[in-house]
Amino acid sequence: MNKNYYAIIMAGGIGSRFWPISRTSHPKQFIDILGTGKTLIQNTYDRFLKICPKENIYVVTNEIYTDLIKTQLPDMTDAQILTEPVMRNTAPCVAYGCYKIESMNPDAVIVVAPSDHLILNEAGFVSSIEDSLKTAEEHKCLVTLGIMPSRPDTGYGYIQFNEEVIDGKFHKVKTFTEKPTLDIAKTFIQSGDFLWNAGIFIWSAKAIVDAFDKHLPDMHEIFADARSVYNSDNERTHVHAAYQRCTNISIDYGIMEKADNVYVLPSEFGWSDLGTWASVYQLADKDYVGNAVIPAEKVIMYDSSNCMVNMPDEKLVIIKGLHDYIVVESNNTLLICPKDDEQNVKQVVADVKQKFGTKYI
Repeated sequence: MNKNYYAIIMAGGIGSRFWPISRTSHPKQFIDILGTGKTLIQNTYDRFLKICPKENIYVVTNEIYTDLIKTQLPDMTDAQILTEPVMRNTAPCVAYGCYKIESMNPDAVIVVAPSDHLILNEAGFVSSIEDSLKTAEEHKCLVTLGIMPSRPDTGYGYIQFNEEVIDGKFHKVKTFTEKPTLDIAKTFIQSGDFLWNAGIFIWSAKAIVDAFDKHLPDMHEIFADARSVYNSDNERTHVHAAYQRCTNISIDYGIMEKADNVYVLPSEFGWSDLGTWASVYQLADKDYVGNAVIPAEKVIMYDSSNCMVNMPDEKLVIIKGLHDYIVVESNNTLLICPKDDEQNVKQVVADVKQKFGTKYI
């Protein structure tokens, strides 16, 4: 296993679209949302064990999740758990992890990935990452994985590529597009040169540091100045203070959309970002009328179809006459809403917070 290969798992999000199961104190990456026996972050960690040594895997997360990380990933040392004092989007998170690794090993090649995605074909994923690590190392470029789209989905960002290719299959990126309207998504699919943006990045430590220096110089200065304290007793204090000076910006917008050395690998490995209950519904086992019930032991459905139901183990639940609904209960909260309205869950969470404070959030 290549000692220069590293992985950074981004685990700071709160997964508000999975409320009420996903809470600020216990978000979706720490939940076994599909009933597989392992949480999403545990599955992510296990995948990277096939790519790099376990001591080369780092997690960047909000400091309030430190104990959850230690409980769910007991093999990780304190030095591998990088904590953020505040949420500042993905650019500072990526910078912290990459600059820390670069300070230890300037020859490092790094894969950065979210903690809460589903990968059904792990062998295909590992192969794509290993190919990307080699290409990123040899060409000093920034690589991202693009998922071959199966439908015009408005829930994903899109990556457009052109005809320039390196290593036979890595295409030069032309544009990044945020979540489009349905009509625009349809034209993307028809054109054949757009991929879903999986939010998985691969680059050498040198290449990403150079990219921060060029495109986000203020952030570069913050994390380059911290080189003297990485892996020391002063790291946490210094970095937490420095975070207050970081702008709130994504790695996509801050660097990937601006850099001229970005390449995408078209990939197919059974990927889902598990961003909504609808995405869980698509993947879950269903009965003969399309109901997905997790867990199913004490739920009885009458004259109901195409529902996504997730209830506590101990509760007896009777559902009659519901079609195309989400029914979820957790933490003294019951959510019942049409599947078509699930994008509004974020607004519901905001309304609940305004009315009842953070008690149910």
